[in-house]
Parts: sequence; C-alpha cells; structure tokens
Amino acid sequence: MKIIIDCLGGDQGAVAAVEGAIMALRKYGDLEVILVGDEQEIREILKKREQSEERIEILHAPTMVDGNDRPTDAVRLKRDSSMMRSISQLREREDIDAMVSLGATGCLIAAVTVRIGRIEGVRRPAFCPILPNMAGGVVGICDSGANLVVNAEQLQQYAIMGSSYLKTAYKVAEPRVGLLNVGKEEEKGDDLRKETYSLLSKTRGIHFAGNMEAREFLSGEYDLVVCDAFSGNVLCKSVEGTALELLKKIKKDIYSRTRYKFGALFMKKMFQEEKEFMNYQNYGGSVFLGTEKVIVKGHGSADRRAVAVCISQARRMVQGRLCERIAESIRENIDEAE
Repeated sequence: MKIIIDCLGGDQGAVAAVEGAIMALRKYGDLEVILVGDEQEIREILKKREQSEERIEILHAPTMVDGNDRPTDAVRLKRDSSMMRSISQLREREDIDAMVSLGATGCLIAAVTVRIGRIEGVRRPAFCPILPNMAGGVVGICDSGANLVVNAEQLQQYAIMGSSYLKTAYKVAEPRVGLLNVGKEEEKGDDLRKETYSLLSKTRGIHFAGNMEAREFLSGEYDLVVCDAFSGNVLCKSVEGTALELLKKIKKDIYSRTRYKFGALFMKKMFQEEKEFMNYQNYGGSVFLGTEKVIVKGHGSADRRAVAVCISQARRMVQGRLCERIAESIRENIDEAE
C-alpha cells in the first residue's frame, strides 16, 4: 500500500508529518509512503530519527499552500506546492492509494474537486471527522466543512457515505444515523430537515435513528450525525473547545487548594486517562468522503501521533475498499429512486 503525504501546511511544518510517517512505517510492514515537501528538510528529519529511506519516496516541493491563499489561486498559481504536487500524483499514479494532508481546508476542497473528481453519483463530497463518545465508541459528523448550503438528497448521501465509512474503518455493524435538528420529534425543524427526515426514513442500507439534538452528540446513542457543513463545523469545534477548556479549569481548580492537590495525587492516573480520552489528536483527521480516491485531512495543529493516526485511517479505508463500497451504496439508492 502506498500513501502520499503533503508534509507542509501544518502548524509544526514538516516535522510532524515526517515523524508521523515514520511511526506508521514502523507499525505497518506493508506500508510505503511518498513524502512531499522540502527534500533537504525531509532528509534531515529522517536522518535525525535514524530512519532509512526504505519504503520511502521523496518529492521536492518546498512551496506551501496556507490559509491566506484563495482556493482558486492555490489551484491555478501554486501547482508546484506540496499540496498540489500531492494531488497531481494521486490523480496520475495508479500505484498511490491515498493521500494525507494537514493543509488549508478550502484549498484542499477546491483542488480535490477539480483534480480528483467525485465517485459516480455523488453530488458533493463531504468531510467526516471522528470524535469519542461517552459509551466508549466513536461518533462521526458528516458534513463538517465542505458544503455550507445543502439539500435533502445531499444529506441522504452523507448518511450513506458516513455509514459505509464507519462500517469499513471502525467495524460498526449498523451505524445509527441521527439528523442534527432543534428537537427530536419528526415534525421539528425547517422544511429542509423535514424533507430529509422523510428521505432518510426510506433510505436503504442505513439505520436511521431520527432527529438528534446537539446535546446528545456524545451520548453514545448515535454513531453518525448528518448536517450541513456550517452546523457540523460549529458542533465539532464547540465539543473540542469545551473539552479543552474543561481540562484547563480542572487543572486550575486542583492547584487552587492544598487539599485538592492531595486528592489529585490519588486520581492522577484517572486524570491522565481522561485527558487522553478527550484529546482530539488521538482520533485522526476528517475523511473526505465521496472522492474517487481516499483523502484524509488532518488538523492543522496535528502532532506526529495525530499524523500517524491519519495514515492508519487511510490505510484501513483502502483495505476495506471504501470508495468502491460507497459507489455501490449510492448506485443502489439511485436505482431504487428511479
């Protein structure tokens, strides 16, 4: 299996991407990687970590696409950047199975849409990040950043694609799909949500669990939440931000009184476990569902461990033939509608 990695664009530069790739290579003997970025910098990191270049290919592309670039300009004017070189290689080479990037989301969406293309029948590709739930499992959000304006058919496809992803990559037998809404009752919400509710109730291949209020997102009652990208992004960032701020407050409160400090000594292991549980870096990136090849968008703040998880996500999706499964599920529902 061969995965191409855009090494530039993340907050930590090439270090996190290259070291994450090293971690993945040491874990998976069947893995090969293509590292795209400043060749000299990449080789220096590999040398520092005493990593041989076996199963590694390096493509020199020292220019970076960042958040200040307009998506259209990045696609047209930065063809030699690490992101655009990675996407071009992914499109042109049959031996490359997937791509991981920490670069600017808008630029990645524009480039992938233009250069890679969609699975036949898919209206709009969508991002699907994964977060932990309170039942010990995971829950996905589809969409979280690609399409701000949607219709009922697109939301139906998010449910189909997200369900295929959870079955393939996380072995969830029957993902429970919730529609993000302002109430649980069937008649709640605007015309779009009502139309989508009716459509999801009739969709083959998914387990529709009804409307979901945002406060139930981490409850463990749902495996996948479908929504427009604006709502999904707000939901995802709100949960991540709340978790981080809560951890800060707990730490501040512990140090505020001596007796709390003593109590914390006995609970140190538990606090460490909770910190790991709530750390979004442990759950990889957002998968871009609906494209002809597997693409994982990692957090810009991703460290080497998070990059390694992104690579692992991509590997599982390729192994499970996710793109083919999505194509089959979309085709089945189109045929039934006709």
